Amino acid sequence: QVQLVESGGGLVQPGGSLRLSCAASGSMFSIIAMGWYRQAPGKQRELVASITSGGSTSYTDSVKGRFTISRDNAKNTVSLQMNCLKPEDTAVYYCNAVGTIATIKGNFDSWGQGTQVTVSS
Repeated sequence: QVQLVESGGGLVQPGGSLRLSCAASGSMFSIIAMGWYRQAPGKQRELVASITSGGSTSYTDSVKGRFTISRDNAKNTVSLQMNCLKPEDTAVYYCNAVGTIATIKGNFDSWGQGTQVTVSS
């Protein structure tokens, strides 16, 4: 399988910035798309941003213009630069990757363990 390890969460004041990173590891895999989801207490998990292997990106409306997703295909990493953070951005952020694994001739859909982002003064 493919494992994802996230880093970069923490506590930041409103208006501040954080950068989340996620690294994928495993054998004989090819990533089609990677993304960041978040889940706030009492709410459903939502897709924040995604990026394909070709570099196409998409964002949920509430983060457009503030968050930027980027990817290093050679290193199998994805990052989320979060600027102008608001208290409503507080959530656990999860990295996700989907793709194929050559050894099993099948697909994978992997998740990271989650990293807490808290925006508070």
